[in-house]
Amino acid sequence: MKRAISGWLFPAMLGLAAFDMPTAQAMAEEVVMYKSPSCGCCSGWADTLKSAGFSVVEHKTDDMDVIKVKYGVSDRLSSCHTALVGGYIIEGHVPAADVKRLLREKPAGVVGLTAPGMPQQSPGMQPDMLEPKNYDVLAFDKDGKTSVFTHY
Repeated sequence: MKRAISGWLFPAMLGLAAFDMPTAQAMAEEVVMYKSPSCGCCSGWADTLKSAGFSVVEHKTDDMDVIKVKYGVSDRLSSCHTALVGGYIIEGHVPAADVKRLLREKPAGVVGLTAPGMPQQSPGMQPDMLEPKNYDVLAFDKDGKTSVFTHY
């Protein structure tokens, strides 16, 4: 009898333990953002991600160049803030829908998304803005090669 119980008990316990472990998607929901202490639009962008269900941890730094070099964000891909989520780099005012799509689709070779510069009609740039307009979100690889991920 002891052997029969242990034959099903141990696997059942492992199955229950799995419920306590965070899933890859749940872990990917935390966004770690690096921004200048004085940048209000970055906080506005973080608010849009929070509204979309992400948890955002903000790290304020006066030396964003160090962050951009560390994560391989070239000047031509650069924006005001750099974020990390699910193993990807999110540079600038990328809409939450694009971040969710990236995490869901996991496109081959893509290391991140960027909205270069500071598009005026992007999340965080204009508080009353409901929909992004008139800019592209680019996917980029480790060599900085880009492709249009979403056109607004």
